[in-house]
Amino acid sequence: MGSTLRIMSLRQLVVNGVHMGAVIYGKPQHPPLVLLHGFTGSALSWSPLFASLSSYNVKLIALDMLGHGQSDAPSDPARYAMEHCQEDILEALRQLDVQPGTAILLGYSMGGRIALYNAFSGFFRALILESASPGMADSEARLQRRTSDEALAKRIEREGIPAFVDYWEKQPLFESQQRLPEEEREAIHQQRLDNQATGLANSLRGVGTGSQPALHARLGELDLPTLLLTGELDSKFCAIAQQMQQKLPRASWHIIPGAGHAPHLEQPERFVAQVGNFCTQVLS
Repeated sequence: MGSTLRIMSLRQLVVNGVHMGAVIYGKPQHPPLVLLHGFTGSALSWSPLFASLSSYNVKLIALDMLGHGQSDAPSDPARYAMEHCQEDILEALRQLDVQPGTAILLGYSMGGRIALYNAFSGFFRALILESASPGMADSEARLQRRTSDEALAKRIEREGIPAFVDYWEKQPLFESQQRLPEEEREAIHQQRLDNQATGLANSLRGVGTGSQPALHARLGELDLPTLLLTGELDSKFCAIAQQMQQKLPRASWHIIPGAGHAPHLEQPERFVAQVGNFCTQVLS
């Protein structure tokens, strides 16, 4: 009977010398949909969508990125680099008995950048990117971004998590989230407060937009079914998605009405419908 029930389990895996948090939800026999959260998020950020997403006959595996949620927060920023991040994700999925070529990978914002990098590993069946970018192609812009990320990392370490979260939630990128019901905004706020200052600061240093390898020149190599999702109010990432769609061989792009940078929070039903229909097509 247990094999037919949708059960949520929390796991802490040991991968490449660090602990990594994972949340698993759904029927064990279903193919996996792997979920990577955004900066200041966690695996449990996706939990409001678990029931509706799993109704599309996928098993959900949400991972805590290093420095977030239940994962470790090492003191060495180099441990957070994108190549180590990929090694951790692939090892975690192997420990969870995910076979190569079976999983669909979905990433949001920071998690989307990580997902795109991981998609080149050959391990995944398809890719979904929500409000994501391939990095920064211009080396001077990349340097400037690394400098601003370092300043922000030092601010987190100096002022602590509560002060940083208050500052972060006031960024223009998240303005449309002020429309969410107060109880939802409070839940998101509390989840962000659960992170560690060292973890968030070093995550910026390791997988920030200025530190990650720029992937623009490689997009044409990625022969995977790919769904790009952006909110109509997020003009910056709509422009990025349009450029990515032109370079990715098998990409479709959908703009979600009434949403900003986080469609999965702001328009969850529309987001789930897009993701679910894509998974159904890929898996059929």
